[in-house]
Amino acid sequence: MFITAHCPVCNDETEHEVVSESRDLLIRCTACGNHQRVPKEREPQSMLIKAIVSREGTSQVCGIELSEEDECNVGDHLVAECGDDAFGVEVSSIESGEKRVQRARATDITTLWTRAIEQVVVKVSIHDGRKTVPVYMECDGEQEFVVNEVYTASKKRFRITHLKLRDGPLMRKEGWKAVAHRIKRIYGTRL
Repeated sequence: MFITAHCPVCNDETEHEVVSESRDLLIRCTACGNHQRVPKEREPQSMLIKAIVSREGTSQVCGIELSEEDECNVGDHLVAECGDDAFGVEVSSIESGEKRVQRARATDITTLWTRAIEQVVVKVSIHDGRKTVPVYMECDGEQEFVVNEVYTASKKRFRITHLKLRDGPLMRKEGWKAVAHRIKRIYGTRL
């Protein structure tokens, strides 16, 4: 194995061959043959962080593996391991000690509160002129929904009039779109 390191004889950054590895590395300069010991770089440890994964009305305790150097933010997409299963989740809240924060280093995180985003249930309100019917659509978390496009849910065809997103805005303009895991509710008119 070869690494680049400062050689005190050449007084330059040169390529060195790793002769032996223990607590330190014994390296030899390929230009002048000088031997020296250099500290071995410490590899960051991985840690399993407690994660509460919500899936449309149910929650389970899982784990998310992060490096101790990692920083986690609300809105990050990570992989949660629940027993033998692993699936994509979005961080909705971070608990650090007794506080909820927007961002934290992995070593400071007590619990990650997440929601599954691979398979989601999208709530749809279909209006037919007299009454509004609630419908639930199970779909892939990355499926796009477009304002003014026609879709079918529970054998009901409807045209989307607007999309309410989880993080706030109401999308009404024709052609605007959002992926399923970001949508709080879809509003449409029955065809």
